[in-house]
Formats: sequence, C-alpha cells, structure tokens
Amino acid sequence: MAKKTTHNYDESKIKTLSSLEHIRKRTGMYIGRIGDGSHYDDGIYVLLKEVIDNSIDEFIMGYGRKIEVTIDDAEVTVRDYGRGIPLGKIQECVSRINTGAKYNDEVFQFSVGLNGVGTKAVNALSESFVVRSCRNGEYAEAWYAQGVLKKESQGKAPGEPDGTLISFIPDPEIFPKVYFDPDHVARRIRLYAYLNAGLAIWYNDEEFHSGDGLLDLIREEVEDEALYPPLHYQSKTLELVLTHTRRFSETYFSFVNGQFTSDGGTHLSAYREGVLKAVNDYSKKKFSGEDVREGIVGALAIRLKEPIFESQTKNKLGNTEIRTDLVNQVRDVVTDLLHRNPEAADLVIQKIEETEKLRKELNTVKKMAREKAKAISIRIPQLKDCKLHFNREKGKGLETSIFITEGQSAAGSIVSCRDVNNQAIYTLRGKPLNVCNLNRDAIYKNDELYNLMRALNIEESFDRLRYNRVVLATDADVDGLHIRNLMLTFFLRFFDELVFNGHVMILETPLFRVRNKAKTAYCYSENERDKAAKAIGRGAEITRFKGLGEISPSEFKQFIGKNIRLTPVEVNQHHVVPSLLSFYMGKNTPERREFIMKHLVVDETA
Repeated sequence: MAKKTTHNYDESKIKTLSSLEHIRKRTGMYIGRIGDGSHYDDGIYVLLKEVIDNSIDEFIMGYGRKIEVTIDDAEVTVRDYGRGIPLGKIQECVSRINTGAKYNDEVFQFSVGLNGVGTKAVNALSESFVVRSCRNGEYAEAWYAQGVLKKESQGKAPGEPDGTLISFIPDPEIFPKVYFDPDHVARRIRLYAYLNAGLAIWYNDEEFHSGDGLLDLIREEVEDEALYPPLHYQSKTLELVLTHTRRFSETYFSFVNGQFTSDGGTHLSAYREGVLKAVNDYSKKKFSGEDVREGIVGALAIRLKEPIFESQTKNKLGNTEIRTDLVNQVRDVVTDLLHRNPEAADLVIQKIEETEKLRKELNTVKKMAREKAKAISIRIPQLKDCKLHFNREKGKGLETSIFITEGQSAAGSIVSCRDVNNQAIYTLRGKPLNVCNLNRDAIYKNDELYNLMRALNIEESFDRLRYNRVVLATDADVDGLHIRNLMLTFFLRFFDELVFNGHVMILETPLFRVRNKAKTAYCYSENERDKAAKAIGRGAEITRFKGLGEISPSEFKQFIGKNIRLTPVEVNQHHVVPSLLSFYMGKNTPERREFIMKHLVVDETA
C-alpha cells in the first residue's frame, strides 16, 4: 500500500490579489526589468514611456502640438495640451484597471495603450502620483501614494490651457536606486519627435522637433555613410525610409502607433521581405536577402487599430494577420521609389552586386578555415565552456558570461574560481589582429578571431549567441587597454549588434589592495587607495596589481561573483562608429600623435 504523503496545500493557500497588489507584487509583468536607470530598458523609463504615450496619442488624434517633460532628480512631470481627461473620470483613468477611452475607436483610432493598464501601473509603482486635467476653464486633480488615493479637488481654472499633467516619483520600495540618465531620456524623446513630425517635445528646456519625421532619423543615423539619399514614403498608416551603407550589419528602427518596437515583430519581418521583393522585381534578378540587406539602414512606422504586443512593455508586435498585406504594400512602395529615383536605384543594385561577389569569395575562405579548424581539433582549444547557454527567445541563460582574457595566468585565476554553470573563459594568445581597415575574410584567415567567433556562435546569426554577457577581462595597464580596444574594434567592425544590444561588458577589477593583519580593502582607483590607507592607518601594506594573474584565485572569486562590477560598452549613435574606429585604430598615426600631445596632461607634482 502506497504511503500517504502529507502537505499543507489547501484552500487557505489560494489568494486573490487586487489589481494594485498584483502590479506591485508582479512588477516585471508590467514594466519588464526593474534596474536602476543605467540601462535603456530599465523600468523607470517604461513608467516615463507609459505617461508620454498618452500625450502622444492626443497629438495623433489631432489635439495638442506640444508636450513638456520635466525631470528633477527622481520626480517626473509630463504636461500635454490635448483634450484633457474627462473631469468626472479622472480617478478611474489612472487607478482602475481596464478603464479608458482607448477601447473607443471614435476617440482613439491608433493608440498604443489598448489594455487600460499603462498609467495605472505608473500610479501603483509610484511613491507619489499626481494627475491634473483641465478642460474649458475647469480642472480636476487627484493625489495618490503607492496607488492609493489620498486627496482630490475640482474647480475653476480660468485661463489654464486644456490638457493633462501627470507627475510621479518612482517608489523606492520597488526601485531602490533611481537615476534617470539624461542620454536615455533624450534618446526616447528624440524617437518620439522623429515619429511625430510637427510635434514639439520640450525636455528640461531643450526642444525636440522634427520636420521630416523618420527621414530625419535616418539622416542623423547614417550622416556621411549613406551611399545614396534615403528613399522615403509616408501615408496615414505607413511610413518607411531606407538607404545603404558600407556596414556589414542591418540596422532598423520599427514603430507601431508611436511605440518603438525594439524587438521588431511581424511588421519588421514584412518590411525586410517587402524590400527584398521590390529590389528583385526592379532588377529582374534573384538576389538573396542576405546580400540585399547587408548595410541597409531603414525605418518603418505603421498604424494599427488593434495592435497585439507580446508583452505589456510592447517591444514586439505579434499581429500575424497583417503580414501578407504589409509585404505587398512595402514591395509596391519601394519598387515605385526605385523607379522614381533611378540614380539611387543604380547605386542600390551596384552595392548588392558588390556584396554578392564578396560573399562568394568569402565562402571559399570560410570553407578553407572550417576544414583547417576541423583538422586541428573538433573543440575550440582556447575555450573553457560553461554548462548553461544563452537562449534569447526562451529567456534562458541570462546569467551566462564568457570572459575574454589575455594570457594563461589571468585565465588560470578565473578558471579556478568561476561558476562552471554560467561562466566560460576564452583565452587570447597575445594581442589580437587590428581589423579596423580589414574585410570580413580577415576573421577566417586569423585563428584567434575565427575561434572566438565560433566560441560565441555568432557566425551564422546573432540570435545564436551562446552567452548573454561578453566580458572583456584584460589587465589594467597599457597593454591590457590596447587589447581591450582591439577587441572592441573587432566587435564594432563585424558584430556591432553585440555592442548595440548591450552584451559587451568591461570587467572592473581592483588596482590596489590595502591591508593590515585585521583588515583588507580592495580599491579601484588611487583616490580609493588613499582613503583606505588613511582609514587603516600606520603599517598599511599597499599592493598594486599589475595584472589579473597577480590576484590569487581565492581573492579573484569575489570579483566575478555576486558583487561583480561590469561596465557596459555603450554607443548611443551608430553613425559615429566608423569615424571613431578610423581615428583611434586606423592608419592615421601622425594625427593621433598630434591629438595626444595637444591633450596631454602633465602632473607637475610628480
């Protein structure tokens, strides 16, 4: 007879949460990652976006051509000059889930916020939240704390323009650290301005305005890189722009109803296929998608009455039923643009034919490299792999890292104390090749770079990346910094998606150890060293770590454990990369020497 098991799972364990409790307890469902504001997709920017989205919706419907955004420390205020929330429904619109006018096509035809959650989530996750609506000389106002109504008022507001004002402070219970990075905020607002030509958005007294919409976005993105003037089309429900550059990657900006869909979706895949069909229809050839899209920089914005996003953060569109019609529409539009711009069309075909030729030559080099690698070893000799691997689609392996180290001693320290489940190590053998002015075949002719590419598993597709974080772990000396720059050049030249998607990091390790028999302090700067030495007092022993290999495995473990310090490599605008690489890593040695001498700072106290 089977033994009866005991458990405490009964009716008392079943709970029903209010909408407010659910938002605060399951925050990630509503705003994704929480973060501290250092990352572009951290939760506080989603709160900001949800509020601005409502103001953008007013502009889309033809009401209000100005939005004011003010951020003072952690307090955010957004004021629009639209119709204003109906005064009698102001509380419901900011606190009651599934309540709003965006279910009504007569009021909002093309809205992002269709589920009545956005502003309610902001309210629930805020330490303080204030909403004020003005209509026809009257106002209504409500104050909340953590989503709970504290005070309300209503009355006359003579001379005050119609519109809605929302002010909030993110709740420190949910967001222990809050910092609105001005660059992240400006980038988001700049995208709003590009997407809504004619709208003026003021952010802390700086105006963001676009006259030509997405065409301005692409012009700024490519600058002098464009091989031909960007092709542009705009209608009520569709806007697209495209041009080609000498980049190896594809770059897209896609939007739905004013929402930047950073992960793309149905509309972006339809855009890519439509462009391919248009080029082949125009040229009467059968180019591959890979050749047509290499170096392309494009933007797409569509408006839908009922968009379906794959999450509340709305980063990816899931409406599959629109794909066929959108592919055909993009194909017809781009074909027409090519016929109307024959000089640009000739440059498009010339670029694609050149890419096709180089790809065929590259395939020969690839085959030789693969045969050579197979003959030497089935495994990648410089790689110490981990047990788990990254899968972006399934959200698995988010903690996985690969440390790119210089030399066996540094690698030995990390190998001895790493987490074998999540941390892999790739060991460089000396300084890697400078690829600043080289083509993609250089990867296959150089064992070091080829094996690194294989270790990352990014040869065929960026989506197959094996590790979520690619960590550059080099010594804090001149040689280490040079190796770091060479690796960044490699990634930015051939695999810039790794950098632009936030996967490349710098490992920060201490420069000094200050200790006596009772206490040890690890310092990351000379200032920290001096403070530690003063705190420890007389007899403090100061050690300068010249390389990672000098740090014992027992010490190193704490620097790659839960308190690991990683600095993400960030590039705000794609078009600056070629000029940066050319100046700092190119063949212009005299210019660099002159720059260094001009900006050299001499320590006169030394």
